Amino acid sequence: MIYFDPGFYFDPIRAQIMDVYKELVKSFLPAGILEYFELISLEKEGEHIRLHLQEKDLIPEEYKSQPHRSNGFMDEIKVKDFPIRELFVTLHIKRRRWLLTKEQKKVSRDWNLVAPGTRMTSEFSAFLKEVIR
Repeated sequence: MIYFDPGFYFDPIRAQIMDVYKELVKSFLPAGILEYFELISLEKEGEHIRLHLQEKDLIPEEYKSQPHRSNGFMDEIKVKDFPIRELFVTLHIKRRRWLLTKEQKKVSRDWNLVAPGTRMTSEFSAFLKEVIR
């Protein structure tokens, strides 16, 4: 299993290499997914590749002004994606939830309400709507 650590010290050459890897990863994932999710790990086993994605800690705009804290993740969702180089691909997606501390109410991003004009593509939108069903 390969883990990705975004918290490394700054090294210009390493940063440049990471930029190349990020662009490569974007090519294999649904368009726009890296706006809201981070690739946490990758597992390759035989003819299968598993990409583990975790929603970034970016609370939805409608809750930003309210006192809140991250409140863990929902159950992982497994989605079969298009094959890559004859490898079967499964996306393991962990959606985040937040706690509005004043109201003690748990909230998550409603993918049906993501505003038009964001960088999310229709492909990614359709992908997420299918995932949350």
